[in-house]
Amino acid sequence: MDLSIILSFAFMASLLVISPGPNGLLIAKTAMLGENKYGFANVAGIGTGMYLHGTMVVFGLAVLLVKSIFWFTIVKYIGAAYLVWVGIKTLYELWQNKVVDKEVTPSRKSMTLKRAYIDGTLTNLLNPKTSMFYVAVLPQLLPIEHINGLNVYTLVSLHVVLNALWFCSMILLFGRMKKLGGSKRVQQWVKGITGTVFIGFGAKLATLEN
Repeated sequence: MDLSIILSFAFMASLLVISPGPNGLLIAKTAMLGENKYGFANVAGIGTGMYLHGTMVVFGLAVLLVKSIFWFTIVKYIGAAYLVWVGIKTLYELWQNKVVDKEVTPSRKSMTLKRAYIDGTLTNLLNPKTSMFYVAVLPQLLPIEHINGLNVYTLVSLHVVLNALWFCSMILLFGRMKKLGGSKRVQQWVKGITGTVFIGFGAKLATLEN
């Protein structure tokens, strides 16, 4: 694979990584309300979701997803429902006033590394935009005869690395804001904003056209 292909893909993937979306919102919520390790677990889950999308490309399932109105709609609504559920759950926790007024964040009580990993995986996997990105970009960069497992997974791995660099930097930055994020009022604001925005992302995904 030519270096020009790798650089072109890296540029386009970087734009996708830094653009606002459910992945970034999940990382921000976890990093502000929990320990850094849970944010890193989110990142690992998001990377897993990317590899699963890449696997769908290798086996032609991503093309079926993007081209089939039926399957695209099914995945779209499942993903939208999941994002809305995360938003409602966050707002419900806020309503229950689970945020306690102390330095240690309450998210440590309910959050686990496994839960954080699953959240990251589902948030990415149920967003058909990732498959749409791969289906749209890879044929432009790779000749059809070069769209094989090795080349696809190489580019997906590059995407995963760029994603990890960006979001791990975000997590470390938020880690320096722990004292501010540890107050009861700030944590309530974080939950209220992220819960509302998750619902907004879910509604936006539900209206996405293939």
